[in-house]
Amino acid sequence: MTFPDFYQPDRIGTLFYPAAAAIAAEAATADLPYAAQDETNVHLLIIDMQVDFCHQQGSLYVPGAEADIRRLSEFIFTHAGRITGITCTLDSHLPFQIFHPNWWADANGNHPNPFTLITQADVANGTWRPLVMPAFSEAYVTQLEEKARKVLTIWPYHVLIGSVGNALDGTIWSAVTWHGLARKSQPAYLQKGVVPQSEHYSAIQPEIDVPEHPQGSLHQGVLHTLAEADYLLVAGEAASHCVLETLADLVRQWDRSQLERVYVLQDCMSSVQHPEVDFAAMAAEAFAGFAEAGMQFVNSTDDLPFWGETAVSDPDPQAPVEGLQRMADW
Repeated sequence: MTFPDFYQPDRIGTLFYPAAAAIAAEAATADLPYAAQDETNVHLLIIDMQVDFCHQQGSLYVPGAEADIRRLSEFIFTHAGRITGITCTLDSHLPFQIFHPNWWADANGNHPNPFTLITQADVANGTWRPLVMPAFSEAYVTQLEEKARKVLTIWPYHVLIGSVGNALDGTIWSAVTWHGLARKSQPAYLQKGVVPQSEHYSAIQPEIDVPEHPQGSLHQGVLHTLAEADYLLVAGEAASHCVLETLADLVRQWDRSQLERVYVLQDCMSSVQHPEVDFAAMAAEAFAGFAEAGMQFVNSTDDLPFWGETAVSDPDPQAPVEGLQRMADW
């Protein structure tokens, strides 16, 4: 497989300006069938492959992300003629959110350090007290433990809207843009995580519903996009959090026949490293359960059984743009 000239794997993990004109020029000569002509709809969901997660200087770097980016980029180039559409999620936060240090303080006014775990007991005994929306925040921690069976994690300020860290990694962006232009398929971008009162790992819904917020409940539009694909491919960061929670929501929403059409690219994701919690082990245990429910866990180099189902035909200049209004429909 010959990759496009603009693809420079030695730049992965660094900041650079993608050459959009060069990407467009190479897409124009790729000679790929247009996505609207596909007989089999294969959709790729890329979760949160952003600078803050994928670069070592990022505020919440996930070790292994650079290798994940390389494998996923080369997967896109290799199978571009078979991937119908791509959706990228962008974890997007504001300074004041319930999982950031400034929302909480101890009795002396000190904010918790990143990766601090705040339990219901910590709130009850005053170890940590909410400085914002006190009654709601106390109830949130309780609800998180009782309904979601989780403990609130305090994260470093990350993927703040408007910051460089919020941007999609340049190499992945280049591959997605090239694919969209070459296949006449509009890439879709989903911003998630802007609800101040809840964590929001999953692409489908926040951890706890906040009905008064426009993004505070189940995202039916995104769920519909994923459901209408014949096969769904999933990759991204971090395996232990945003990928895991997205897959968990699909398990909750779909039956086995739908889950059997989900292929998780397990070599294109890595887990958050925590000083006290083995998130990678927790993810592996959850993934084993998802596999029992029907999901397929594969590597990006595997010969996937459905590749042969996608018809390859000459590009039709009159073919419509696949997914042109997808984001508007959401």
